[in-house]
Parts: sequence; C-alpha cells; structure tokens
Amino acid sequence: MALPRQLRKRKITLAIILTIFVTFFFYLLKSLPEEKTPVSRHTKLSKETVADLLSIIILDFEDFDNALEKTTDNLQDVLGPVPIFIISDHVPYPPVRLEAKGSARILTLENELTRNYSAGCTARLFNTEFVLILPDASSLEGFHQIKSFISFLKFKRDTKAIAIPQINELVYCADFHVDLTRWTIAFEKDYLKKAVFCPLVKGSHGLLMRTQTLISLPTPFMRPFPFTFYVQAKVKSWKIRIMNSGRIGLLSKLYTDPHSKWKRKQREADSLKAFYKSVGLKQEILPSGISNFYGCEKHTPRCFGTVVKDMPEFLYRGRWTPPCCLRALRETAAHVFSVLEKCNVRYWLEGGTLLGAARLGDIIPWDYDVDIGIYKEDIAKCQPLLHASEDSEPFIDEKEFVWEKASEGDFLRIQYSETNHLHVDIYPFYQKDGIMTKNTWFLTHRQDVEFPETYLKPFTKINFTGIMVSAPNNVRKFLEFKFGEGVIENPRYPNLQKPLNR
Repeated sequence: MALPRQLRKRKITLAIILTIFVTFFFYLLKSLPEEKTPVSRHTKLSKETVADLLSIIILDFEDFDNALEKTTDNLQDVLGPVPIFIISDHVPYPPVRLEAKGSARILTLENELTRNYSAGCTARLFNTEFVLILPDASSLEGFHQIKSFISFLKFKRDTKAIAIPQINELVYCADFHVDLTRWTIAFEKDYLKKAVFCPLVKGSHGLLMRTQTLISLPTPFMRPFPFTFYVQAKVKSWKIRIMNSGRIGLLSKLYTDPHSKWKRKQREADSLKAFYKSVGLKQEILPSGISNFYGCEKHTPRCFGTVVKDMPEFLYRGRWTPPCCLRALRETAAHVFSVLEKCNVRYWLEGGTLLGAARLGDIIPWDYDVDIGIYKEDIAKCQPLLHASEDSEPFIDEKEFVWEKASEGDFLRIQYSETNHLHVDIYPFYQKDGIMTKNTWFLTHRQDVEFPETYLKPFTKINFTGIMVSAPNNVRKFLEFKFGEGVIENPRYPNLQKPLNR
C-alpha cells in the first residue's frame, strides 16, 4: 500500500504547484496595461458610438496664432468624448490649455531622449475606423454632419478620402505629376473642371478617410498639410472626391495681421522644403513653367558622393541624375564653351555628352558629367587651361568655377565650385599619323578609343542644352564608330544591377 500513498502525495504536490502557477499568471495578466480593441466595422454609427468610430486630428496650426482651445471645445460640445489629437512637430508654445477631463490631447512628433521608441509611434493611438482631419478654427454643427460624411465615403467605394470644404471657402481642383525617377513634381497650368476625382484640392477643407488609409502613408503627419497628403496619395494612385453637399464651419479667421501672414507663409515654405527633402523631390515645376530647385546649389556639396565603377548611387536606387545636378552641369558646360570659344580653342563634344546632344539635345538624364575633347596644342592659347595644366593649385575664375588637373590622369577638370564638384572633363587629344589619340584611357568607357582626325576637319555645330557648340562633322558615324551601330536610337541604361526600389 506504500506505492499508492506516494502517488497520492505526488498528485497533491503537483496540484499545489499548478495552482500556484495559474494564480501567478492570472495576476501577471491582470497587471499588464489594457490595450483598447479596435471597434468592429459592423458597429452602427450613432450619437452613442461616434466616439468609438471616429477620431479627429488637427495638424494645420501655428504656435503664434491659433484657435486650438476654441476648436476642441466646440468639437467636444457637439460630439461628446470623441478622441481629438492635436499633432505637432514640437510642444506648442505658448502652451495650449485643454480641458483636464476632456478627450483632446497633444501629440508631439519630435524625438526626445527621455522617450522610448514605441511612444513615438503615433499611429498606434488611433483605434477608430475613421479619422477626420480638420484645419485649425474648424467647427461642426452636430452629429448629423459626421453621419453624412461617413455615409458619403462608404457609398463611394472607389474613393480613398473625401475633401469637405470649409464654409464660404472657394475650393477648386488642380492636377500635378510626380516623377520619382527624375526627382520632380510638376503642376498643371489649368484647373480641372467637373472632375469626378481630384488629385489636389486647393482651398481650406477637411479630409475624412479610414484610419488604415492614413497610416498606410509613409509620412502621414508631415506639413504643409494637406498638400503632403495629396502628394503621397498621387504616388499611390488614390482617388479623392470633393463632397460639395457638406461644409465644415469656421470659428474665427487666423493670420489676419501682416506679420502673422508673413510668419505663416515662411513656415509653410520651410515645411515644404523639409517635405521635399524627406521624400526625394528636388525640382518643383510651377504652373507658370518656372522651376524651383530643392537640391544642391553653388555653395553646397552635390547630391551624390563618390562614383564607384561608373555607377552613381542614385542609379542603384532606380533614379536618374538629380535635376539640380543637371542644372549645375549645364551652367558649367555653358561657361566652359564660352571660355574656349573666346580663346579660339578647337573643341568638340565627346563620348556620352555628344550622344546626349544627338539623341536629346541635352545631357543624358542619368549622366553625371560633361566630356569635351580639345587639341592639346591649343592649351597654350587659353589662360584658364594653362593654369589648370601647369599649376599645382586649382585656378578659380571670376565666376567661381574651379579649373584644375584631374587626379585620375592626363586631363583637365572644371568644377561647378569649390564645394560642389559637379564637373566638365576636358581631354587633350593630339594627332599621330592622322589618328587622334591621348595619354589617358579608361577601360570601363567603351567609347574611349582613338579615331581618325578626318572627323574633326571640319567641325560642325550641334544643339546642346540650347547652345550651338562644336562637334565632329559626321555625328552619327562618329558615335557609331565609338559606341556601335544604332547607338543613338537604342539607349543603353547603365545600371546592370537590379535597383533597390524596382
């Protein structure tokens, strides 16, 4: 009978241990912070459930002139304890006084060493199916407006978001295009009339969308909002409608004095520049056709680093030469052409630069320098060339272009500036038994070969970036001699590796 007693003792001991473990895990689970479960899509919209279905976000406001307190008071009076999030890049100052027991709260996007990583994930706080993003000083009349807004969005199943104009505000629809390969955003001249979908809504308005729509954007809370939203939506090919049957109210006018207007305009310009930089847009083509550049300049470094094996970093990313770099190359080339012609130096477009001129009348969109050939004996005619070839220090001319001897071989380099090293390379050729040759050759350049001098006697002219410049007398034959047959009509993309974003 000893054995059954031992079994009973073991069973009792095991039961006690299990009870202790169960009790321990029960209290452990109870001590964990509760996480709000998202409301089901099937929850019926009513005055009682609106706070569970809808969050309101205020993004577009200024520290120096805002109506955040009046706005949140109105929204809570009308809708009750609906979640209201005031999202700012930093802690607003002067401080915004919100009701202690109200449903409005301020969220800051700035990084702080005292916060943990999860605290910065703002999107985790949105547990409602819908979000309504309102400009500062907006008001609502009642629950019936929210019901009509959400019903409209649900009814238009092909629509990602609806734009709700502010009362007495003239809104209109514009179109634009985003070309990430070329780092460019371009706006159409004419407004869209009677358009079903609107790529860009101009004028003060709110935006209603599903929460999942908003948080699927790469940068959902960047300013200037809502412009940043429309750019991201355009890339994703989203469809957006204007709801003409509904209007949001206006509590008060903001930025009414000249100084506030100026500060507001300056803040928007700074925010736009920061947004373009963050998403990789370096050229903005306005409806007038005028371009603004947001990349490298004369006194800043160029937009890309050292080129490894003829593969710039931007090509590996699936993009072409940044437009600000192309602009700098055109300016540098035009300056070099002017100097060479004043000195009566015999020059011609070389390699890929001549190919771009023949194909496009411009620099090849993915090229990152300009190549020119000259007669070596003509260097003595031109003081900048002579300085560059003989002096140990670079020669900086009156327009801040830098003339120097290249470190890679026996040729000259003219840089955009001391800081920005976008450049034109000048290769000195000399005649040997009727053949044009030089002292430095690059095995990675398939076009880098000797050629008969007859191609240069006489020269011809070709359009390059809007300037008529010197070129070999038979451009097609010269290019096919160097590159191969059909090279003008058959572009060869240089990136043989798979780009990161394709």
